[in-house]
Amino acid sequence: MITPDASAAPLQNDSTQGWWRELTRYQWLVLVVAIFGWLFDTMDQQLFNLARSPAIKDLHGSKEFQWYAGLTTAIFMLGWATGGIIFGILGDRLGRARTLTLTILLYSLFTGLSALSQSLWDFTFYRFLTGLGVGGEFAVGISLVAEVMPERARPHALGWLQACSAFGNISAALISMGLGTLEGFKVLGGLQVWRVMFLVGAVPAFLAIFIVRRLKEPERWTAMRAQKDVKLGSVAELFSTPRWRRNAIAGLVLAISGVVGLWGIGFFGFDLVRAVFHQTYEKEAIAQGGDQLDREFVQYLLKHPAELPASKKAVPSADALVSPQAKRLYGAILQLADAGATISTESAVETATRSQESLPISDRFAREQLLDFLAPAPVGSSPTNLSERIADRRMEIDGRLTNVSGIYGLLFNVGAFFGVHLFSKMAQFMGRRPAFAISFIAALVTTAYSFWFLETYWDVFWMVPIMGFFQLSIFGGYAIYFPELFPTRLRSTGISFCYNVGRYLAAGGPLLLGTLAAQVFGSHGVTMSWRLAGVCMCSFFLLGLAALPFAPETRGQPLPE
Repeated sequence: MITPDASAAPLQNDSTQGWWRELTRYQWLVLVVAIFGWLFDTMDQQLFNLARSPAIKDLHGSKEFQWYAGLTTAIFMLGWATGGIIFGILGDRLGRARTLTLTILLYSLFTGLSALSQSLWDFTFYRFLTGLGVGGEFAVGISLVAEVMPERARPHALGWLQACSAFGNISAALISMGLGTLEGFKVLGGLQVWRVMFLVGAVPAFLAIFIVRRLKEPERWTAMRAQKDVKLGSVAELFSTPRWRRNAIAGLVLAISGVVGLWGIGFFGFDLVRAVFHQTYEKEAIAQGGDQLDREFVQYLLKHPAELPASKKAVPSADALVSPQAKRLYGAILQLADAGATISTESAVETATRSQESLPISDRFAREQLLDFLAPAPVGSSPTNLSERIADRRMEIDGRLTNVSGIYGLLFNVGAFFGVHLFSKMAQFMGRRPAFAISFIAALVTTAYSFWFLETYWDVFWMVPIMGFFQLSIFGGYAIYFPELFPTRLRSTGISFCYNVGRYLAAGGPLLLGTLAAQVFGSHGVTMSWRLAGVCMCSFFLLGLAALPFAPETRGQPLPE
């Protein structure tokens, strides 16, 4: 077993050599383990973002799913914040390595249980519990690395720790792309893809076993604990000492800006992409005869309503159709069936016409248009054949949407990897505060531009990496900067306060975006509502700029004590 005392001497201590040459074998071990812990943490977060909308639609239906997407994300972030504060204090009192083990076990267990959800509410409950572990991992992990690394290597190692988190997000994207391909080829059968994603998220639990066996507490922390007059993880001291209080508040405001920017805007890009390409793929299906298929399906059910229960098993909702007119009529048929009313052409057209009053003007169809849609005589295909063809087409479209969401996540995080590295370089060259200022401004501009103009498949390949580059560069700043704001006895507590109380206040960001998209801008259609809500939310990046004059510059300074 490698221990801090048994580790080999540094290979080089020459400042002209690369920082990595100063690390011992044990310091490399700590860095690698912390990287994998944070990498799996971010993989869990990204799996949730990818699976969120499909899970909500399967568990609760598609009505106002944008609002419920914001709600579940906000509750996840509340769990994240709660766990971050609890485990941040435990990290100072119980130890970095022990607490790191607990957080990894917690988020792995409840990610796996999320796959077993039966309703929106137990799904949301599991996400809250998952958030407890996810939130605790960051502060403890970077405290461990910051205290084990040599001074010159510390910002570089922390930059790599944050940059490699992008590989967790990339792993989630590759999982989504792979499962989307399998879904499109019907390999998964009736297995819901989002459930498989969460089962994969349970794998990191095995890392906790390795941590227990190999890692020791940092010598800096054990020496501090040995002092009888020192209180570890004291929230009272954090706020009673002017220096630490000012640092905590400045760090908190910086964190709110970045967390809202990422979780309240950037990660909803998955939903924007699904909305944009949902329209694209449905138009392609219509061009290939999907309009006629949907017409025959609706016409048959209106003439033979007794066949609805059998057809409904394969086509459970109107979302499975691609023709806008057919969607309205099939939705009306399902509504009449649920109410126990008589199903006929007249009643379906009347119900569909009434339901259009709350729709965007561009999506409405008058009574005459619906009757015209039904005018051609049905070809006479069997209901089983029609419903199976519609179900197969929907499965193919869903697989393509899952795949393009994975591409979004992949490219977003490739950009993020390089963005974190750029921040590390800028922070060393010009200082922490100028680096933050550039990142906040660039994140605002690139995010607003991407949300407003992303339209085609090729837009994803250049807009999304640039947006990810600047949004995640801010988080590289948190990993480097927050440990430099607090002494060893308060480091994990202080970092968790900045990052996780920031999440408490930022948890309203996803809910605000969901409310803007579903209720304020909902009349503009799904795609445009996401665009308008995202652009409005970009104003939160200005909050980070406002905090910088009150934040201390720490470039070139040792960790405080």
